[in-house]
Amino acid sequence: MRRLTLLLCLMIASVAIHASGSQRFVEQSLDLHGKTYRYQVFVPDSWTAARAWPVVLFLHGSGESGSDNHSQLSQGLPPWLKDHGQDFRAVVVIPQAPNAGGWNGETEQMALKALDDSIKAWHGDRRRLYLTGLSMGGYGAWQIALDHPGMFAAAAIICGGIGHPNDGDPLHVQGIPANTTDPHTWVAAHIGKLPVWIFNGAIDDVVPPEESHRMHAALQARGDDVRYTEFPGVGHGSWPMAYATAELWPWMFSHRLAMASTPR
Repeated sequence: MRRLTLLLCLMIASVAIHASGSQRFVEQSLDLHGKTYRYQVFVPDSWTAARAWPVVLFLHGSGESGSDNHSQLSQGLPPWLKDHGQDFRAVVVIPQAPNAGGWNGETEQMALKALDDSIKAWHGDRRRLYLTGLSMGGYGAWQIALDHPGMFAAAAIICGGIGHPNDGDPLHVQGIPANTTDPHTWVAAHIGKLPVWIFNGAIDDVVPPEESHRMHAALQARGDDVRYTEFPGVGHGSWPMAYATAELWPWMFSHRLAMASTPR
């Protein structure tokens, strides 16, 4: 009965998407710890249940936090999808953090439940899950990569830092031991063999490029698959250029896991 209900919901959603033409974003909701969270899912025009689909988890920045289930579409990947989504061949899960406190704790759990629910609903391939985020969402992407090694096939992290538990940065990646002298090397050693493409503006004064330099160097030292792109003369808003990088998506989607992983 549950399978039949899910199938009917998918059929209704699919009809709604194609009936509206350019409307590719579907509003969804989930319940977690007695709270209801709303989120968006980008569904390609060519979506069909006849095959499995890559799924991208996108984490927005602090300015898009809230509960309107709309603000998270205003920056980064969603605007790019609005302009170029007709050729995109992946489902994109777009949760909304309730506040600017970061993508950790219950907010992280919510994002991963939105991802898991979307994998089930939209016939996602667990060997082809991808992670991306900007600013606060970049910190969140490092956080989720650390907390769930082996879940994602590749990640694109834009102006996202690591920080240190002792430096006063409220967005620092949690779980790093307080006595660690080099948090970037520590994180690099604990995220598994995750291919990462890091982006940053050269004159970013919100998340200084030094954060990205250190993570790039730490991953390089381990021989990991890592790329780094820095945009000269660009400040914090480097995400339009990052998501418009022609090689990004072919690089991302060229990776897949040998075995699938599920949230812990």
